[in-house]
Amino acid sequence: MDIYEAIKKRRSVRSYRSNPISNEVLMRILDTARFAPSSHNSQEYKLIVVKDPGRIEEIAKAAFEVDFIKEAPIVIAGVSLNTNDVMENNVPSYPVNVAIILDHIALLAVAEDLGSCWITSFDQEEMKEILNVPEEYKIVALLTLGMPYDDATIKTRKKLGEIVCFESFKDKD
Repeated sequence: MDIYEAIKKRRSVRSYRSNPISNEVLMRILDTARFAPSSHNSQEYKLIVVKDPGRIEEIAKAAFEVDFIKEAPIVIAGVSLNTNDVMENNVPSYPVNVAIILDHIALLAVAEDLGSCWITSFDQEEMKEILNVPEEYKIVALLTLGMPYDDATIKTRKKLGEIVCFESFKDKD
């Protein structure tokens, strides 16, 4: 599958089959994702891969009882190790860096006929406790990973002209 197809096929999966993900596939996804860019090539993040169903259930509870998380055979937490770094454009680098690697994982999952879903609604302190994340770090997002239960639905997207401006910002064409 080429990158264009993977991007178009990627969707938020909220229902997973019970099929496990092979270690070979998981390691191929993680190994390839580590080539994701980061600010100053700092790679100041950790990915916590959770496979234990009991721990995944705890994660679902800390994510405000989002039940479909329990269906996923894998949950990956993207943790920033440096929440103080600010890029030259005055934007914190840590959410950007973690988002890039998690998005790479989401696209690689599609290439492996797997699905994923971003989870950003959770109790930070409770999730840190479940995953043993030190206080000074921040869990930016979680990503469920597994074989989708249903076929892809057609994604609706705005027209290109509604989201792209050339040369300068324009509210409307």
